[in-house]
Amino acid sequence: MNEKNAITVKDKKSWFRRNGPVLSTTGPISVWMLVFVLIPMLYIIFISFMTRDVYGGIVYDFTLDNYKEIIQPLYLKVIWKSLKLAFITTVICLLLGYPLAYYIAGKPSKTAAKLIMLVMIPYWTNSLVRLYSVNLLGATNGPINNILMDIGLISEPLDMLYSDGIVVIGLLTAMLPFSVLPLYASIEKLDKSLLEASRDLGARPHITFLKVTIPLTMPGIVGCVLLVFIPSLGMYYVPEALGGGKVMLIGSLVRNQFLVTKNWPFGASLAILLVLMTLAMVWIYTRVSKMDDLEVF
Repeated sequence: MNEKNAITVKDKKSWFRRNGPVLSTTGPISVWMLVFVLIPMLYIIFISFMTRDVYGGIVYDFTLDNYKEIIQPLYLKVIWKSLKLAFITTVICLLLGYPLAYYIAGKPSKTAAKLIMLVMIPYWTNSLVRLYSVNLLGATNGPINNILMDIGLISEPLDMLYSDGIVVIGLLTAMLPFSVLPLYASIEKLDKSLLEASRDLGARPHITFLKVTIPLTMPGIVGCVLLVFIPSLGMYYVPEALGGGKVMLIGSLVRNQFLVTKNWPFGASLAILLVLMTLAMVWIYTRVSKMDDLEVF
């Protein structure tokens, strides 16, 4: 019996010796994910099926009314506007970020590192400072209107504030680095021999770009879309700062449901909708990033 216990203790020590380093690194992360991600998410899912009482509390009676309320025309308009502005922001970030990332990837490694740092430096400042600077630039008596009036392009100030356009500009100021970084990482790993082979076969530069460069950098493009589109959907402080209460996005709607109207169950159902959109985008990204055989020609 004592010999059997000694073998058991020895096996336990051997198991801890083999798995101790792994547990020491993954254990804290697992606890953090459990306490601050999984449990709150499960609670949000739970209360999304509950009801709200007249005083803003939660009544633990199961219902699907919160999800049915999402399909009302008023909220569908908010969801559609959120998708539209997030899509516009993503497209502009891609159009601006791809040439910039391509230019940086073509430089030597030291120069590229400095250029990447220059891209990131403006974003070391507080995001609200950048947003209110956009607010000042687009004001009726701001420098943009003053310059346009001085050179005679307009006769009266443009009403740029509190509009969808200024919100898109605010989203661009927040999201542009997240488009450049994944694109740079993908372009930097591009096999230059394939580009040379395309040129040797007589392909024109734009054909090489469309048939070789774009397919081979598709994981970076999808990563750019993922990192820009999803945060743009849930970012509430940009329309709050630049929209003046006139531009309502999903993130602003969720924030209002939790903090203003105190309708936690409906806010939770909207949050679950955002999570499902996020999971769909992540699934698309994993499918694209696992493509091994890309058609070049």
